[in-house]
Amino acid sequence: MATKRDYYEILGVDKKSSADEIKSAYRKLAMQYHPDRNKAPDAEEKFKEISEAYAVLEDQTKRQQYDQFGHAGIDQRYSQEDIFRGAAPDIEDILRGFGFGGGGRGGSIFDTFFSGGGGRHEGPRRGSDMLYELAIEFEEAASGKKVDLEFPRNETCDVCKGSGAKPGTSPKTCPVCRGSGQVNRTQNTPFGRFMTTSTCGTCHGAGNVIDSPCTTCHGSGTVQKKRKLEVKIPAGVDSGSRLRVPGEGEAGEKGRPSGDLYVEIYVKPHKIFTRHENDVVMEATISFTQAALGDEILVPTLDGKASMKIPSGTQNGQVFRLRGKGFPSLHMSGKGDELVKVKVEVPTSLTDRQKQLLKEFAQISGEKGKKKGIFGIL
Repeated sequence: MATKRDYYEILGVDKKSSADEIKSAYRKLAMQYHPDRNKAPDAEEKFKEISEAYAVLEDQTKRQQYDQFGHAGIDQRYSQEDIFRGAAPDIEDILRGFGFGGGGRGGSIFDTFFSGGGGRHEGPRRGSDMLYELAIEFEEAASGKKVDLEFPRNETCDVCKGSGAKPGTSPKTCPVCRGSGQVNRTQNTPFGRFMTTSTCGTCHGAGNVIDSPCTTCHGSGTVQKKRKLEVKIPAGVDSGSRLRVPGEGEAGEKGRPSGDLYVEIYVKPHKIFTRHENDVVMEATISFTQAALGDEILVPTLDGKASMKIPSGTQNGQVFRLRGKGFPSLHMSGKGDELVKVKVEVPTSLTDRQKQLLKEFAQISGEKGKKKGIFGIL
């Protein structure tokens, strides 16, 4: 798979460019590479590339994710449809300002991006993306794991190899639209002659017809099967993270590319830990004497138990940090920390001897006979 180019490089702008500068750069490049104007073999792919770059960078949320995580921050969160959905109206307006249809050759912007390009006719479609919701344990989100998924999906028919035609036969060019997938109708009116274009009703925009459908897939070219797939969940994922598995979605029609599989993660709550970004937070209860005199205690971590020193004079609510005991960063090196908030437990019932010792402690400390308010001695 070819490495994607930097979106800023594609548009010829830098990371500090304003929204207006990015839009201006896109206007210039869209005019240069639009398929209605540029007939070079690679023009349509370049047009798609600059449009994708603009669709990401014109959206403030997507731009921030791209600036922080690069292409991984986009590909793992959004399908191609998601990327273009918000930007499509703006792109359409820009192109119409040049006198173009949104997607080239009279189609919409989505015709060019998702129907195999060209906008000439509807034709066989790319396979649909699929979403798999996966629940994992808190510790598994921290360490990562391999999971075996099983799900139903449409796959290319093994009998007809996706053509939809019975073995030994082949689809024929539609006699009505002659392979274009569209029919033109001319109507004379008092105001002049009008031509309308619509999808061919015989081939439904495919451009061909099947006289002898495959008996296995009934002419669709796909059959539903159960797919088993091993997916690696990276360490550091959080609820809402989406992992993209290219080509593991529904099979495309008549040999078109398959869609993608998106695995959306849900991390189950933990009975002890909570998560704040890459840090793990927990609460530890210590006794009054441990807080006053100091001690060394064992606290749970994601890697097992760890020793933590409690210095003398520790106050209720004080937070201690265990370096590197949190979640690994999903997109960078390093790990978060574990934050341990101390809760000092005050005894609710005392023996006579304990009461006596505390009274002696208060007397030695000079507390006996003094009344204290919020702001000190009254």
